[in-house]
Amino acid sequence: MGKYVFGVDVGGTTVKMGLFDVEGNLLDKWEIPTRTEKNGENILPDVAGSIKAKMAEKNVEEKDVSGVGLGAPGPIDAAGTVYGAVNLGWGTFSISGTLSGLLGMTVKAGNDANVAALGEMWKGGGKGCKDLVAVTLGTGVGGGIIVNGGILTGSRGAGGEIGHIHVEDGETEACGCGNTGCLEEYASATGVVRLAKRALQASDEPSVLRHRPLDKISAKAVFDAVKEGDALAVKIAEQFGEYLGKGLAVIAGVVNPEVFVIGGGVSRAGEVLFDYIRPSFDRTVFKGCKNAKFALATLGNDAGIYGAAKLVLE
Repeated sequence: MGKYVFGVDVGGTTVKMGLFDVEGNLLDKWEIPTRTEKNGENILPDVAGSIKAKMAEKNVEEKDVSGVGLGAPGPIDAAGTVYGAVNLGWGTFSISGTLSGLLGMTVKAGNDANVAALGEMWKGGGKGCKDLVAVTLGTGVGGGIIVNGGILTGSRGAGGEIGHIHVEDGETEACGCGNTGCLEEYASATGVVRLAKRALQASDEPSVLRHRPLDKISAKAVFDAVKEGDALAVKIAEQFGEYLGKGLAVIAGVVNPEVFVIGGGVSRAGEVLFDYIRPSFDRTVFKGCKNAKFALATLGNDAGIYGAAKLVLE
């Protein structure tokens, strides 16, 4: 095994990269633009060029590199084949084979949310655990499931898509995936806003949330109001927690994690979230899975590069 490993996190606008030692210490990190034109054909050559440049800068020889790990959006199977990544312009091809050919090194690839979950297990909010579920509450609801220290990818890399668990039969608005009543419609940042707007329109109950235009309501505003004891905001948080708690109870009954690691923009509200998730979770979860803990993610935007590096060291 070499002394170093590279972690790469491909996003829609930037590619984040990190140089690590094999113990998981981050030695350097940097970013390059994601060039998505021409169906993203420049992305992997750009990554390869940037890695080679960093090796030259740091006097790192190829024999000292254990490999390169890469996380990217879209379903990616255990062999490193991506089955389409719309926002990158990618179709179906082998990421591992293509980048390995450009670099002459071992390359492993995985879905970005799954890879971030691996990072949180290794060096973040789930450190010390081998069975965990990472939940990203951002624009959508992303998930990554780690079982016995490894990513649960599924047959075509779509394992862990927890945002699309069906939790509401009566929904009429469509989720981004095309279905209705998905967890993402209530537990994401946009989902909290949806619940808030509906609550504000359904009654005249006083609330600090009424001090701003309806189109300026945000998840942060809702949880700031919760912390101030605003009664209507508390009801919105209870709805959010009811949906998310039930959704996580379903997942717990399948994979029985030690911990749920909660990240993404909504998680910035802090541990107050757990006050609203836990009652619904405890009430609906199978008793054999009640031991699951809740923790906040700690790696932030670096979770992807940590997890990508860990892919190589598996």
